Order: sequence, then structure tokens, then C-alpha cells
Amino acid sequence: MTALVGSPPVGARGAAGRLDFELPPELEASEPPEARGLTRDAVRMLVSRRASGALSDHTFSMLPAVLGEGDLVVVNTSGTIPAALEGRAADGTPVTVHLSTRLDDRRWVVEPRRPAGGASERWTGGSPPSRVVFEGGGSLTLEAPYGSAGRLWTARLEVPGRLLSWLAVHGAPIRYRHVARPWPVSSYQNVYVTEPGSAEMPSAGRPFTPEVLTRLVAKGVGVTPVVLHTGVASLEADELPYPERLRVSPVTAERVAATRRAGGRVVAVGTTVVRALETAAGPGGGVRPVDGWTDVVITPERGVRLVDGLLTGWHEPASSHLLMLEAIAGRALLEASYRHSLAAGYLFHEFGDVHLILPY
Repeated sequence: MTALVGSPPVGARGAAGRLDFELPPELEASEPPEARGLTRDAVRMLVSRRASGALSDHTFSMLPAVLGEGDLVVVNTSGTIPAALEGRAADGTPVTVHLSTRLDDRRWVVEPRRPAGGASERWTGGSPPSRVVFEGGGSLTLEAPYGSAGRLWTARLEVPGRLLSWLAVHGAPIRYRHVARPWPVSSYQNVYVTEPGSAEMPSAGRPFTPEVLTRLVAKGVGVTPVVLHTGVASLEADELPYPERLRVSPVTAERVAATRRAGGRVVAVGTTVVRALETAAGPGGGVRPVDGWTDVVITPERGVRLVDGLLTGWHEPASSHLLMLEAIAGRALLEASYRHSLAAGYLFHEFGDVHLILPY
């Protein structure tokens, strides 16, 4: 059991009223579960039920037993690209660049960072270098700051040949300090991906295996896709999600609407799916196809219109994702869930355990 002596209680108000707590370093998953001797679907899963307030501990492989016939699971089939690049400024200063969101053929939203101890940290102490050169003939030219937090920029990226082929050779998956060493991009892919485009893994879906998907379908639980290409994570407490590219197909829109008409539960796999579906919410409870961009930010005040349940990872203290979780779970259940997760030793971040929030 994790001691919380001297730490803020779970439920303390962080930035903009977000749930705040102290995350012990030993609960930060530093490697994939496969490296810990587990299969993907053997990670732990806490199930929280809003109607009763009940909490129950499972492994993820039990997901088909927890859901019921007529429920609909919605997954994000965007694949992770090797979006971390190591380069140098004109004066030789090393610079790490995280590609975030592709704006057009050559322009991106990016985050310049300082290399630090095998990973990287937020750039501080003045503006980053305006031009960065990479091995393999690539270069990046910063254009202008993007957003209000000061860490993202619009930039022009020039590479020889096809971008994804170049990134496969010269890029790497984005990782932060809690991941002790590099892992291949395959460790950051969900089993159901259909197209590349996410700077960071939509990691709530990582525990899925073909066997779990087969058992869901055999039970009568539907599985349907959306695509939302995720940008870099909002690791800073002062940030909200940035606009992201998405697609909700007519087939998925109709399946969501039909599930709701029939009284089934629509369960989003990850905060990216919640954002996509809530962007597709039409007037009067309708669901419409979407192909474009979303700037929707889910908060407790806004609430959710289409999503009944959420499978998600365990998020950092005061992160913007916790506002979305509170909109779905309610404050009391969210506090109880995080209090339980810390006491029971659930692991956080993309290689960690998961949390399933259901209405009943």
C-alpha cells in the first residue's frame, strides 16, 4: 500500500479546480507490461460505477464480463508515429523536437524541448532556436508561437522523400522521464490501428488484444472506430487540449445513435474518443458524421451528451484530462477512484493500468 503521509489529500483542488494529489514515483509505469512478464490484457482495471459508487478490481481481460450485450465500445484507430526528433541548432546546441499536429504537407505544430538525461524537458530560458537540423537531411524552421502556454510553435518541416519513411529511420516515439529507456514504436501501437497520425499513443486502448475483441463481439458487444490524431500530451497544469484532426464516419455515427435508442451504453476507449464523439453530438441527442478539426474541451460544466462510459488510463495530478473524467464520473466517484488507485498501487501513464467508468 502506498503511503500518502505529508501529501495533499486526493480531492484537493488543483489548477482550475482539477483533482490534485501526490503521485509517488513507484506508481509511474516505466516499461510496458510485457517487460514485466505480463500480457497486454493482464494489466489491472478498476471499475467504478456512478449509480452505486461501487469500486471493483479486475484485470483488463475481464472487460467482456463487465460489459453487456447491446453495449458499444468505440475505439480510436489512429496509429502512433515516431514523432520525437533529435537535432542541433546552428551553434551546435542539441534540441529535441516533438512533432504534435500536422497542419498541411509541410507545416506542423511542434514542441521544441531540451534533451535531459536520456529524455527531454520543457524549453525554458528564452525562445528556442529558430532553425534545427536533423540527420538524414531534415530541417525545421520555427514560424510563430502556438497557443497561450508558450511551449508549442508552428513550424515548417523539410525532409527528403516521404515523411513517414523518413520518420521511421530518424524519429522515435515520444517518451518522458518516467520511461527509463527507449522502446520501439510497436510498443506504442494499439492492436486495431488503421492509419498513422498520432504524436502520442491513444494509450487507453493498449490493453486490447485480438482475444478480448473476439470475446466482446461474441457476447454481443459492438466495437466501432473513430479516428482522432492526438497531439503532444498536456503535461502542464495550465494547459487545455489543443485542436486536433478527427473523423467520425456515418457508420459509426449511426451505430452510436442506434445503441442509445436501444438503451445500450456507449463506452469510449480513451479521452480522444470522448472528444471525437462529443464533437459529433448534434441537437436533440443526435449524432452526425464529422471530418475535420475539433476544439471541443470537455469540462464538468459542459458535461457529455453521447458518452455513457469511459475506459481510460490513470492521469497525472491536476491534468486537464481529469476535467473530462469528472464530467463523466462526477466529482465524488472520481475522488474515490483515485484514492483507491493510489492505495491499491495501480500504475499510471501509458504503460500502466486502466480505469473503467460506467454509469451502472
